Amino acid sequence: MTFGITRVDLEVGDSTRAAFGEALAAAGADERVVVVDGDVNNSTYTNKFKAKYPERFFNAGIAESNLVGIAAGLAASGKIPVVASFSTFLLSNAFDQIRMSVAFPNQNVKLVGTHAGISIGEDGPSQMAIEDVAQACAFPGMTVIVPADAPSAQAATQAMIEREGPTFLRCGRPNVPVVYPNGPELHVGRANTLREGDDITLVANGIMVAMALDAAQALADDGIEARVLDFHTVKPIDSETLEQAAVETKGIVVAEEHMAYGGLGATVAMALAERHPTKMAFVNVGDTYATSGKPDEILAQYGLTPDAILDAARRTLKG
Repeated sequence: MTFGITRVDLEVGDSTRAAFGEALAAAGADERVVVVDGDVNNSTYTNKFKAKYPERFFNAGIAESNLVGIAAGLAASGKIPVVASFSTFLLSNAFDQIRMSVAFPNQNVKLVGTHAGISIGEDGPSQMAIEDVAQACAFPGMTVIVPADAPSAQAATQAMIEREGPTFLRCGRPNVPVVYPNGPELHVGRANTLREGDDITLVANGIMVAMALDAAQALADDGIEARVLDFHTVKPIDSETLEQAAVETKGIVVAEEHMAYGGLGATVAMALAERHPTKMAFVNVGDTYATSGKPDEILAQYGLTPDAILDAARRTLKG
């Protein structure tokens, strides 16, 4: 599965959900870490933790509200609970419990939503989380992280465990291109610059980061140098890096595998409106639910491709 990557040489690696599972099992060396899963541990890859630390693994069944309530109690007892389920089930079904039992009391609960976005493909819109980043960002005090590849998902998992306070980590189903072959320096709240450029800035997270690199190469072939920023942390947003990009380049394109409202694009726009307004364009799912089908075909159908980012960049520069 290539997601249309053609102009940059990126090896396809593991999925971010698989990388999360590996990192979680490693984090289990800390006896405070416990896992609460929604009867999908073979899909969220929390089964890797279960195999090593069965006494600290709890299957709450297909009952996401109970999942979160159990985790909140564990956090109040001094544990570091990691709650895992499909992202749309966790954020939508347990929204009130996250609000009242995790966010409001600021409990140290780690929420992990896997199978996010439309790239899950054939499972269809009932399982496609396209609102989850907006939902997570709506909770006061919630940290929201969307890693681009397996190495950054591993680093994000460790950062999530170490960070005090409620955190949401968004992971995907398919294997994705490796953006960080040597591993990233991932600091929560600080974007990574993957490519320098002074003409336009491409801001992305998740699977869209590799696509932004592809689009940047196409722009370079036309003599246009694009800066590529991996905004793995949506909240807290790195406003300083955004302001610098707005000052130093002629516009910003934001690409995300999410609906048009409430996600990375909205957060970036809000930050720049305060600091340094600039021309902007947005590549996302739009204001619609997707259909079922093969991942590459769905991504193309809803405009989540390198060429869509490329077109948005050219429109921004012309505008």
